Amino acid sequence: MSSTVRSLPLLPFLFLLLSSAFASESDHKYKPDDPVTLWVNKVGPYNNPQETYNYYSLPFCRPTVSAAHKWGGLGEVLGGNELIDSQIPIKFEKNVDRAVICRLDLDEAKVKQFKDAVENNYWLEFFVDDLPLWGFVGDSQQDKNGDIGKHVLYTHKKIVVKYNKDQIIHANITQENPKPLAAGRVLDMTYSVKWIPTNVTFARRFDVYLDYPFFEHQIHWFSIFNSFMMVIFLTGLVSMILMRTLRNDYAKYAREDDDLETLERDVSEESGWKLVHGDVFRPPRNLVVLSAVVGTGAQLALLVLLVILLAIIGMLYVGRGAIVTTFIVCYALTSFISGYVSGGMYSRNGGKNWIKSMILTASLFPFMCFGIGFILNTIAIFYGSLAAIPFGTMVVVFVIWGFISFPLALLGTVVGRNWSGAPNNPCRVKTIPRPIPEKKWYLTPSVVSIMGGLLPFGSIFIEMYFVFTSFWNYKVYYVYGFMLLVFLILIIVTVCVTIVGTYFLLNAENYHWQWTSFFSAASTAVYVYLYSIYYYYVKTKMSGFFQTSFYFGYTLMFCLGLGILCGAVGYLGSNLFVRRIYRNIKCD
Repeated sequence: MSSTVRSLPLLPFLFLLLSSAFASESDHKYKPDDPVTLWVNKVGPYNNPQETYNYYSLPFCRPTVSAAHKWGGLGEVLGGNELIDSQIPIKFEKNVDRAVICRLDLDEAKVKQFKDAVENNYWLEFFVDDLPLWGFVGDSQQDKNGDIGKHVLYTHKKIVVKYNKDQIIHANITQENPKPLAAGRVLDMTYSVKWIPTNVTFARRFDVYLDYPFFEHQIHWFSIFNSFMMVIFLTGLVSMILMRTLRNDYAKYAREDDDLETLERDVSEESGWKLVHGDVFRPPRNLVVLSAVVGTGAQLALLVLLVILLAIIGMLYVGRGAIVTTFIVCYALTSFISGYVSGGMYSRNGGKNWIKSMILTASLFPFMCFGIGFILNTIAIFYGSLAAIPFGTMVVVFVIWGFISFPLALLGTVVGRNWSGAPNNPCRVKTIPRPIPEKKWYLTPSVVSIMGGLLPFGSIFIEMYFVFTSFWNYKVYYVYGFMLLVFLILIIVTVCVTIVGTYFLLNAENYHWQWTSFFSAASTAVYVYLYSIYYYYVKTKMSGFFQTSFYFGYTLMFCLGLGILCGAVGYLGSNLFVRRIYRNIKCD
């Protein structure tokens, strides 16, 4: 497979990436007696979704000749799929009562492999006309005392295919005829095919895989309503409390009174955010890193919004790996945004080493993901799993980054420096930094940062359960309308909470608000990761080093992206707020 990927030219390959995400590779139409391919894909422990292996890693009967492989796109390879032609003869609308696939001679080694698979509850996955079929390899039968007795292997595959005119609508496989596993036995591996006409249209053939009662349960609707009420409350809090306070501050600060006593009293009462106007726009520490993460977060926010909209329009859940393919292609194409935001921010704050900023912006998130992926890939290679990414696929991903993402980030940085890089601070920065007074513990940046993520996490808590369940428990996530609403709610809640935290910090005469606003919003990802630990131990039955490392590795990758996204949104919202409140005061 890797050699096939490596040999594809870049431009046709990118066209293939887009076409595999948004269209079928054929019209899915058949004539009577046309051959229908049964593709075998993978096997693995049912409780460990990512621990999958090649179907023929178990000693099933192999095809007599070299079997064809089917590669459906970059996302399919990254998803650990490897479709191989089973060479089982199936023809459209032609029933097969019972036919022999092969004869399986069992020896000690084969019996041990099959017993291990049965004990670990191995499942298998086939595909017919891009429709998945699932079954189990075998079963463990109990004796009279309730102890596990003999292990059996299913030897008959009963395939039922429903069709509407010249198109396949649904396919199902039932594993039957269990036979005891014992060395020296010869088992006939058989199959049957039954074709049943149906009135279901081709456009709705995927509905049978969607769990409507689970995703559209009333708790899901209630969570959306609850989050929406939180948005109303927080926006009301920001507008009623903060704006009212600021209006009073403006009135008192702008009042000109010739009465010396009144003036002295006002000066003595002046405190809080107004006193730090000479330091609030001082460039933050590690400006190049902050610019990079804010630019990357702005790109990720646009990327998530774009992918969700494409999923709603194009039903990307239907295709194998279509979401992953779309995500990678859209990430490369939106890299201009990260460079533009990062370059403009870095230049406005007086940064001089823009090349360093550009390189860090373009490579920060991809290389973090690459580092985690490299470790997980090494584990997958050691276990011989299909989750291991072929070398050719890694080359393709690197080429996409090097020839599309990186140049667009460079272009965005140049444009950002020239179009939005001029300093435009409302207040002049003083030469000598103002000392920050001691304040109560709950007004320190660390506490503000930790507490800032609680409400945003609360707004997405229920949706995280549905996302985790769909990814780790074989459910197809399709309610992207819900996800769009939750994402918009998350953005609004994050901005409101970060503005409140920033205002409290400035009132405590602490002008280091830039990193605090970023971490205050980014801490949402910390709570999501803590929730993932709870979900792993309470909601799943995963076990083993392989699956545990993949679970927490993938979750860490997701939380890093979520943290950078929320942090950037929080910083940008606070930046607009700070500029707004200092625009109307007298800056000396």
